[in-house]
Amino acid sequence: MSKLAELFPGFDSRTVETSAGRIFARIGGEGPPVLLLHGYPQTNVMWHRVAPALAKKYKLVIPDLPGYGESEAPEASPDHSPYHKRAMAAAMIELMQKLGHQRFALVGHDRGGRVGYRLTLDHPDRVTRLAVLDIVPTHEMWHGLDAKRAMKIFHWTFLAQPYPLPEMLIGKASSEYLDWKISGWNGKADLSVFDPRALAHYRAFFSEAKRMHATCEDYRAGQTTDLAHDEADAAAGKKIACPLLALWGASGIPAGGMNPLEVWRRWGTKVEGQPIASGHFLAEENPEATLAALIPFLAQD
Repeated sequence: MSKLAELFPGFDSRTVETSAGRIFARIGGEGPPVLLLHGYPQTNVMWHRVAPALAKKYKLVIPDLPGYGESEAPEASPDHSPYHKRAMAAAMIELMQKLGHQRFALVGHDRGGRVGYRLTLDHPDRVTRLAVLDIVPTHEMWHGLDAKRAMKIFHWTFLAQPYPLPEMLIGKASSEYLDWKISGWNGKADLSVFDPRALAHYRAFFSEAKRMHATCEDYRAGQTTDLAHDEADAAAGKKIACPLLALWGASGIPAGGMNPLEVWRRWGTKVEGQPIASGHFLAEENPEATLAALIPFLAQD
């Protein structure tokens, strides 16, 4: 991994001990702190096209989630900790606190968005603003599963299958699986939207058996513990209190079902949002439009 291209010039890197193992993070910029969380099957590198602009006004902390990238991949417990989102959120709070940030804004894409809204629900005193990219809550995904959505997000049920089925099958051609998956999720249906150097990072991490296994544990957690946590909050009427921005790709995963803005308004009290002209990977496919939406939202008092 150390021989891969450096896509964050001028940024420092840190490794911090947390309850979810060692977390690797890139740190750069000056200003109020903003935590950027990546999704599946990627790493912190997915933010490389928007980080320079954000770093002009904000102190960015860009970690790899537990099991991903260069962060540690601990063994999972029966409830899939530390890969359920409550455990990941706790690790992110530990990371930020050890870096000196008690309160911060949070921007999360895909699985990182799920960590983000769970962190905000569990620790509302920590997050000043939350932006979620191309997701609706896990509760809505599972309870809204119909034939059309099941075909579109079949990886949710596939990766959640008991060990070792998905690991055994993906492990036969991990890079080919990754390339095929992220090709199908973007607006051009090929790999041209990604920087080849970023692709090299994604392929390198995903080719490591323990990390690919950790990504499956992430989805097993989604089908069990994460869903149970969401169901409990939904039943209790618990909502996200801080300002929430929902962005989604006009041809992304959520756009094919329910209106994402309407969904998030059921989960938050101060919600705004809009589609971005892209597929699933907003920050890489259309960084200009993503920044145009994020910068004014983060700047609000």
